[in-house]
Amino acid sequence: MREDGELTGADRDTRLIEVAARLSVAPAGDFVALRKAAAEEVEDRDLAAAIRGLRKPVLAAWVVNLLAADDPEALVPAAELAEAFREAADAGDARALAELTTRRRSILRDLVERAVILAGDNGADVGAAVRAAVEQTLDAALRDSDAAAAVASARLLRSIEATGMDAPDLSGAVSGPFDAGSARTDGDDELAERRAAREVARAAADARRHAESAEKELARVEEHLEAARTRATELEERLAEIDRERARTANDLDAAQRAVDGLTDERTVARDAARRARKAADKAAT
Repeated sequence: MREDGELTGADRDTRLIEVAARLSVAPAGDFVALRKAAAEEVEDRDLAAAIRGLRKPVLAAWVVNLLAADDPEALVPAAELAEAFREAADAGDARALAELTTRRRSILRDLVERAVILAGDNGADVGAAVRAAVEQTLDAALRDSDAAAAVASARLLRSIEATGMDAPDLSGAVSGPFDAGSARTDGDDELAERRAAREVARAAADARRHAESAEKELARVEEHLEAARTRATELEERLAEIDRERARTANDLDAAQRAVDGLTDERTVARDAARRARKAADKAAT
């Protein structure tokens, strides 16, 4: 609050939410008088004007507000289920979606019945049309986390509808300032923690799978490397043997070449001797 008595924007929003929460569960016949009294109680002119602008919830929204205000913990399963639905839809897990649908129907029946009983205890007769709107709104809360936060605020002005996996329209659905992120219940905080834990576990599992895959690839490469080393050793030994054989062959070639040279000389000498002997024999015959 400022020195001049005027409230800051944050303080004004907080006070307005408090008033809206009270009015949202007030009997319909008392709403106007209670709103007027609340506006007259505050000194801040802007806050008083905002209070006078608060609207009365329709009967179905009022019934849901009674349930949310009476037992905030009753809506914790709604937040959990909405989150589970979103995760299953993102993963394309048809089996999980089918199981969650069965679970949602059971929770929905219980929540609707409790809301109708509370309304009766507060003097309201809930007909078929209103009951259907209550069921539609609670069903939206079981499908979508933002709708669950809107319902948990206990300040609904109208019913909410969720069709398919699209986010429901929450414009003008909540009395007073509303931000789905800041309106989460403690159960939602626990849900966020569990989701974070699941994400950490999922990341750890992915890391383990990646490590196992990398280790298998390493084993494969090492196996191929060992085979290549063995092959290289065999070829080196073969090459060394070839070099030794080449050296032996070179020595044999040198010896053979020397033998050729020696025999060539001997042939020359023998040929000269044979020629002389032939001449001598021819001369003796004459």
